[in-house]
Amino acid sequence: MRVAAALLLAAALGGCGFHLRGQATYTFHTIFVNAAGAPTLANALKHALSDTGSATVTDEAAKAQVILDIPSVVDDKEVLSLSQSGAVREYELVRVVSFRVHDADGNDWLPAGQVVVRRSYTFNETEVLAREAQEQRLLREMTQDVVSQLVRRLQAAHKPA
Repeated sequence: MRVAAALLLAAALGGCGFHLRGQATYTFHTIFVNAAGAPTLANALKHALSDTGSATVTDEAAKAQVILDIPSVVDDKEVLSLSQSGAVREYELVRVVSFRVHDADGNDWLPAGQVVVRRSYTFNETEVLAREAQEQRLLREMTQDVVSQLVRRLQAAHKPA
């Protein structure tokens, strides 16, 4: 009975097109991540590239086939809504990451671009400590979202003609 249920579930998932993400494949073999201004993002990106991709992360730009430059990471916090008394009720966190993928000769493998990630949360003056912890958690999740988007974009990178 359990075997039949497992087979039925597997057939249903296979029939709808579901499949695990699997390993990322790139058209390059080695990559150098240049994100000196954002060490947390750089470490998360190196870890993701090492774990999920077919490319090797190098410690020197001269040894890499492509270089991922991240010249700026801008974090912003905007007020979304106010109460009738003028107190802040809702904030939006915004992270903008600029990037460029090129080789040692300066040829672009991907056009320069940006990844923009947004998160909003409600604010209550009586729960300040909990909201600070929530904001830090949201920033960590935003970093992971940026890393995921960069990995997907790196899969589209190709050698210039």
